[in-house]
Amino acid sequence: MRAAGVLLLALLAGCAAPASRCAGLAGTPMLAATLYFGRSAGSATIDEAAWRNFLADAVTPRFPAGFTVLDGYGQWRGQASGRITSEPSTVVIVLAEPGAASLAALAAIRADYQRRFAQESVGLALADSCASF
Repeated sequence: MRAAGVLLLALLAGCAAPASRCAGLAGTPMLAATLYFGRSAGSATIDEAAWRNFLADAVTPRFPAGFTVLDGYGQWRGQASGRITSEPSTVVIVLAEPGAASLAALAAIRADYQRRFAQESVGLALADSCASF
């Protein structure tokens, strides 16, 4: 695991919503993860078939209980070039058990997408949450 992953793990060790926050809401403490996937690969767009294959191969096995996918349009500044790029994007929201296993699964999804589609990065935002289904 890279240093950033170890640091993230350390920071989130106590990140789960306290059970008292969920009291009376019929909910349980969960980790809310939002992943941001750029859908451009060079001058081409990652098509729907390739995206669906990625979901089936990389996301579903790691979070079989479910997730939500939203289409969007995003902008970011390239780390190496400093150039601002706008592109179609897809947002995946996952509610998962807090802990090392969920963080490792999220890291693996990000790495897989970067490798598979030659992406510089995949955005990730984490928050503690109280969820009920």
